[in-house]
Amino acid sequence: MNHRIIGTTLPVLELQLESGESVVAISGELSWMSRSINLHTSTQFGGGGLFAAFKRVAGGGSLFMTEYTAQGAPGILAFATRVPGHILPVEVRTGQTYMIHRHGFLCSTPGVDLSVGFQQSLGAGIFGGDGFLLQRLAGTCQAWIELDGEVVTYDLGPEETMRIHPGHVGMFEASVRFQITRIQGIRNMLFGGDGIFLAALTGPGRIWLQSLPLSNLAHALRPYLGSAGERVQEAGAGAIIGSVIRGLSQR
Repeated sequence: MNHRIIGTTLPVLELQLESGESVVAISGELSWMSRSINLHTSTQFGGGGLFAAFKRVAGGGSLFMTEYTAQGAPGILAFATRVPGHILPVEVRTGQTYMIHRHGFLCSTPGVDLSVGFQQSLGAGIFGGDGFLLQRLAGTCQAWIELDGEVVTYDLGPEETMRIHPGHVGMFEASVRFQITRIQGIRNMLFGGDGIFLAALTGPGRIWLQSLPLSNLAHALRPYLGSAGERVQEAGAGAIIGSVIRGLSQR
């Protein structure tokens, strides 16, 4: 199986499958495919049975996963990112485990084991927010991970710690210890604008950080979205203007 990543800001993962080769992905990720690609959707993909599927959902994934198989002839399959970012190929070997952010898994070859992965207690995960809800990526496969914005990588030595805003945690090796720390000082927590909690990642191991958390993107776009009423009025005005233009063009 060959693959290439097309583009820079909004990349596309293009997979070239030989006849009989397969790729699995969570439901709703498909962008385009050639005629020879056959689809099969089930809860059984991604490792384990129905209970494992519910664990996958708890980690931010979907209950159903789709297997794409080239039948009778080679085929092309493509997955595009939804926001500006990068697609990283990761080879997962037996005994290797990665923790990735809840929407990071894009697709993989069969043999992936995808489930919820907490390296902290459930209570800490809730208080830490969505950024601390992590997927556990294991098994034996070739996987592709989607990280948002630019990607910065650090190799942490033993007991070396990096404190990170939760939304910027993209992926890290399971050898890295994960815990939640609180920003010191009441004034810093209330008026610093950096939230209350930080993720503390302690080596040894590699970590991948992302520069564009989805929460930051949503916050930046909020002033331009307007209220629901404004959107309805704008849609109505647009329809009236469009009708006038069409009427003039038909004369």
